[in-house]
Amino acid sequence: MKPIFSRGPSLQLRLFFAVVIAIILVLVDSRFDFFNKIRSHMDTAVSPFYFLANGPRQFLDGISDSLTARKHLELENYSLRNELQLKDSKLLLLGQLKHENARLRELLGSPLRRDEHMMVTQVIARGLDPYRDQIVIDKGAKDGVYEGQPVISDRGVVGQVVSVSQLSSRVLLICDPIHALPVQVLRNDIRVIAGGTGCTDDLHLEPLPSDTDIRVGDVLVTSGLGGRFPEGYPVAVVSSVRIDNQRAHTVIHARPLAELRRLRYLLLLWGADNNPSEPLPPSEVYRAANERMMQMLPQVLPNPADENPHSLPEGSGGEGNGNKPVTKQLSPAPPSGNKPLVTENRR
Repeated sequence: MKPIFSRGPSLQLRLFFAVVIAIILVLVDSRFDFFNKIRSHMDTAVSPFYFLANGPRQFLDGISDSLTARKHLELENYSLRNELQLKDSKLLLLGQLKHENARLRELLGSPLRRDEHMMVTQVIARGLDPYRDQIVIDKGAKDGVYEGQPVISDRGVVGQVVSVSQLSSRVLLICDPIHALPVQVLRNDIRVIAGGTGCTDDLHLEPLPSDTDIRVGDVLVTSGLGGRFPEGYPVAVVSSVRIDNQRAHTVIHARPLAELRRLRYLLLLWGADNNPSEPLPPSEVYRAANERMMQMLPQVLPNPADENPHSLPEGSGGEGNGNKPVTKQLSPAPPSGNKPLVTENRR
C-alpha cells in the first residue's frame, strides 16, 4: 500500500545543503560588495524599531528629570555657571594662542589647520553582531554621514562609521579586534599603531624595540596619518609596559580615555574637505612637496659667505646675504671683524 505522506530528504542532507549555502554566501559577501546595498536597505527598514526600542528609555529619562529636586538643579546651575566662567577666561587666552600659532605656521610654511565641523549624535542601540564591538547612532545619510567618518566623545576618540543607512549608522569602536588607529605619544611624538583587543581589555600597541621611550601614563593622541582622524585628539593612556626578553621587543597596552561601555552622546567630525577620507592624488602631493622643498632650500643650504664673515667687504653690515630680521630690531654690524655681524638692539 502506498503511504499517504511521501518521505522527503533526510535531516542530515538538509543540514548539509544549508551549511554549503551558508559558506557560499559568506565567501561571496567577503570578496564582493554584492550584499552592501541589501544590508543598507535592511538597516533602513530596521531603523524605526531602534527608535521604538529607545522610546521607553527617553520617556523614563523625562520623568526622572521632571522629578529632580529644585535644590539639586540650583546647585548644578551654580556649578555650571562657575565652570562656564572659567572656560570663558581660558577662551580669551585661546584666541591669542591661535593667532600666535597661525603666525608660526606661516613662518614655517605649513598649512593652517581649520576647525572641524561637528554634529551631536546619540547612541540608540548596540550592534547586533556579538563578535563585533559596534554601536548604532541616530544619524544617517540624510544628515551627511559617510563611511569612515571619525566619531569622538567628550573624553576622546570612540571609533569610525562603517555602515550608513538613511536614518542611522553603525560605528566600529576602537576596541574592536579588527580596528587599528595611528597614534603618537604626546610627550615625544613617537608614532605607533594601536589595535583593539575587545572592549573588556585595553588597546594593544604594535611591537616596538625594547629601548623605545614609552612610559606608563603617557597620553596617546591621533597622529593624523591615514587621512581618517584629524591630528591631536586624545585616544588612550599607556597602562602597562613590559619588555619581552625572548622576542626582544616591548609589549605595551593603553586604556582608552573614552568610556566605550557607557556611550550615549557623541560627536561626528567633518574635516575642511567635503570627504576627508579621500587622500590627495599623487600628483598634488608631489607638487605640494616640491614647492615646500624649494621654500626650505635657502634655509637648509646656507650662503657660503655666511660661514666666513671675514670675507665680507668692509661696511657691508651683513645685509648683502639676504637675511632679514623676523621679530626683533637689528642694528648694523660693528666695523670690527672679530665681533658678530648682527647683534640685537637691547636698548
